[in-house]
Amino acid sequence: MVLLESDSFLTELTRLFQKCRTTGSIYLTMKKYDGRTKPVPRKGHPDTFEPADNKCLLRATDGKKKISTVISSKEVNRFQMAYSNLLRAHMDGLKKKDKRSKSKKTKATQ
Repeated sequence: MVLLESDSFLTELTRLFQKCRTTGSIYLTMKKYDGRTKPVPRKGHPDTFEPADNKCLLRATDGKKKISTVISSKEVNRFQMAYSNLLRAHMDGLKKKDKRSKSKKTKATQ
């Protein structure tokens, strides 16, 4: 997995969207990131670790290529605006739900 800066992450994410435009899927995950690189011990005395500020880890993959970035709380607003514009631009190929077939199935079961 490649850890990128926020601007280069958005650039690579744009490339992933363009590559998977006709076929394929992109999986996006978001989670809280505390800055640890080693797992927390289960038994014994765990270290009391308090992060300096809250961070968010974003990951994107198409099954072959994985990219990630860490966003600090100071730059969340700027990143969120750019990220939402990117998602709006590339999520136009979603399929619409067929409501007619759903209503036929419910009548057939009754």
